[in-house]
Amino acid sequence: MTTPPTSFTPELLAALTLFAFVSSITPGPNNTMLMASGANFGLKRTVPHLIGVSLGFLVLILAVGLGLGGLFAAYPLLHDLLKVLGCAYLLWLAWKLATAKGLGAAAAAGQPMTFLQAAGFQWVNPKAWAMAVSGVSAYTPQAGYVANLFVMGAVFTAVNLPCVSAWTGFGVGMRRFLDRPGALRAFNLTMAALLVLSLWPMLAHG
Repeated sequence: MTTPPTSFTPELLAALTLFAFVSSITPGPNNTMLMASGANFGLKRTVPHLIGVSLGFLVLILAVGLGLGGLFAAYPLLHDLLKVLGCAYLLWLAWKLATAKGLGAAAAAGQPMTFLQAAGFQWVNPKAWAMAVSGVSAYTPQAGYVANLFVMGAVFTAVNLPCVSAWTGFGVGMRRFLDRPGALRAFNLTMAALLVLSLWPMLAHG
């Protein structure tokens, strides 16, 4: 009978890093909104949103690892309520994105997501919850659990930040092609549709 590792082995760290990369770089609500924000507001105004996503997700990982996941297991109604709130909030964000105005003066009058809004959004983001629960349960050694949980969170943050930055960069790079109202309108409508589609995994699983 083998004993569980008391800390991260090189193999486990490699597996965690790969999981963090794949789950962070693939499309989801955070990446879709960051890409849209980069296109509409530029890099400088999107930085608080970007940092809020990464640090907010770190807080979510630690909260799940320190017992919040067990609270939802004991009281499933709380989890169902969170799903409803997440669904409603994503639909509202999709509507805001679909009705966003053009670049330049009109966009300058708009408001990108703040650091606190982005951090708070992680609590109603179904993909973030799936990533946090999967990461904590599959990649955190049980012996020396609390220390390992913080290591897991640090690794995830180190991988996640460049990934979400890349999506922001994609949006910033597209600004040159979106300086016509019709082009930006089509882009924002597409991003809004992707946000709505990102709800499918949550709805498909009840």
